[in-house]
Amino acid sequence: MFGEYSLGDLGSIFAMQGFAGLILFSVYLLMALGLAIIFGQMGVINMAHGEFMILGAYVTWLTSVFFAEHLPALFGIYFFVAMALAFCASGLLGMLVEWALIRRLYKRPLDTLLATWGLSLILQQVYRSVFGPREVGVTLPDWMMGSLPVTDIIEVQINGLFVIGLTTLITVAVFFMIFRSRFGQQIRAVVQNRQMAGAVGIDTEKVDRLTFGLGCGIAGVAGSAFTMIGSTGPTAGQLYIVDTFLIVVFGGAASLFGTIASAFSISQTQSTLEFFLSGSMAKVITLLTVVAILMVRPQGLFTLKVRR
Repeated sequence: MFGEYSLGDLGSIFAMQGFAGLILFSVYLLMALGLAIIFGQMGVINMAHGEFMILGAYVTWLTSVFFAEHLPALFGIYFFVAMALAFCASGLLGMLVEWALIRRLYKRPLDTLLATWGLSLILQQVYRSVFGPREVGVTLPDWMMGSLPVTDIIEVQINGLFVIGLTTLITVAVFFMIFRSRFGQQIRAVVQNRQMAGAVGIDTEKVDRLTFGLGCGIAGVAGSAFTMIGSTGPTAGQLYIVDTFLIVVFGGAASLFGTIASAFSISQTQSTLEFFLSGSMAKVITLLTVVAILMVRPQGLFTLKVRR
């Protein structure tokens, strides 16, 4: 298999596969960050996470159509506006869902699973009724198109670099929010000991609502990034929910570092195997490997001691 390639060609091919793995890592991490906050910090199994992501994708599509028809001179910056609107739309819907549904089901994880699964079906039907059953795609600004040559053989996609930069920025922002801000201190206090946090004056219900909204808002931003690599349809979110949960569980349910390490290891393994095998076989082998590791270490790569 490798006889027809020189060492330089092989190095270039593996470098391109590594970059493809970084793009996949960025998409996985964006999707998993919101779920890591909701599932890891709150213990809520949100099966509708994919639908919050697709809401962000639809908001991005609507924004692109609006700018193309009414503000064509500003079309080059529409994506930044779309990301902000996607965050707000998904976050506000998440806060509404937490107030109307989730807050009544805390400490009942199986009930939250069933309730959010039903919510996902409702949202899928709403999207189908409002936007139609056909998939839609956004038109990217000209500056996001094309690729940048690194060597004579290696080229990197500009939109891929944008997704990597966006993921890095959001991850750093989430890190500082959780570990360096007052709101992050309140989140960690509620996670470690809810009763004691309430006893010292922290409004645990408000923290829960804002945390759920934050996780859903990040899912909306992930939906904006998703429009760069795939088309948007009513059921597109369900294609990624299993991978997203697996990343969060494999990394450790309450660990931000674990989520990052898990997304990186899974994406790079899958991308490398795709060079030797088909895409479906690479995915199967990656998932089987993760499952085998979880059987030996069910708590995931990183753990957080929590007092209830």
